[in-house]
Amino acid sequence: MMKRILPIILVGFLVFSCAQKEKSAKLEKGTDLYQLAQELSQQIPILDPEKNTVIVTTKKFDITVGDVFTTLHQLYGDGIQQLKSLDTNQLTEIIKGNAIALAEKKLLLQAAEKNGIKISDAEVDSILELQYMQVGGKEKFLNYLSNANINFKALREDIRDNLAINSYLDKMIMDSVNITEEDIQKYYNETDQTATVRHILKITQGKSPEEKAQIHSEMEGILDRAQKGENFESLAKKYSDDPGSKDNGGLYKDFGRGEMVKPFEDAAFDLPIGSISDIVESPYGYHIIKVIDRKKESRPLDTVRSEIENILINSRQNELLINLLDNLKKENDFKVVIP
Repeated sequence: MMKRILPIILVGFLVFSCAQKEKSAKLEKGTDLYQLAQELSQQIPILDPEKNTVIVTTKKFDITVGDVFTTLHQLYGDGIQQLKSLDTNQLTEIIKGNAIALAEKKLLLQAAEKNGIKISDAEVDSILELQYMQVGGKEKFLNYLSNANINFKALREDIRDNLAINSYLDKMIMDSVNITEEDIQKYYNETDQTATVRHILKITQGKSPEEKAQIHSEMEGILDRAQKGENFESLAKKYSDDPGSKDNGGLYKDFGRGEMVKPFEDAAFDLPIGSISDIVESPYGYHIIKVIDRKKESRPLDTVRSEIENILINSRQNELLINLLDNLKKENDFKVVIP
């Protein structure tokens, strides 16, 4: 079961300091984007383009349905039509997640501007040159954008915004992290690096809320049997939907951190060895996980020192970023206003 990462890539917006809130985007009636939102509103009523529902609100701006659809269309072009293939839960997750990410990005851009950070055209061009090289030249790159109906100007601004945010984060976070030899030694001696588990998966992707509730009830029965001592391997072979492990009794052996989706990884590395988890939900569905074994780093410290240092740096930087965003949200009365 490999980790699946849902990409959320957002096109930036220019941020202006003003007393009133910035104007939100609204979809134009008669356009393909308007029609798409209208069609999807049959599935999720808040997506009605006429209502242009606010999803996230702050002191200086709101993020509406129009903002999210406009942003996704500018970046993905005709690929936005893939939203029609999602079930209600997946579609809600995509729309809400992009609205939150867009609002967070705008807050970071405002902070970068306040700190005097500006990105030149030459810096943007240098990033584009790398992208041209990756696809065999500028002409091929532009043809790809044109065929996919992706807005080149919006892409340039997205690159500019990302550079501005990275520069701001370098200033506020990246240079402030200090990892000591003691930190490295402690991580090496105390942190499990691999886990072995058996698990039972019931897939819920594409299922309705009613179907998910039925599957959850079924998993409760399986969990009860496992907790009462029934052979876990046999239960996995009989009931699991995971094609990658069903035939070998749900076994995943010696996988490392970062190889599984986070809810699965957290259970595998946090629960005591020999214990059975409660029902764990991931993007794939519901899991019951039995922890078989865990191992610490077997390689000599000298060979993994830089690797551990990078792990610790990334972890500290992520903590600082979360704290920074939390503070920006509090200062700006950040609220998600839909369930």
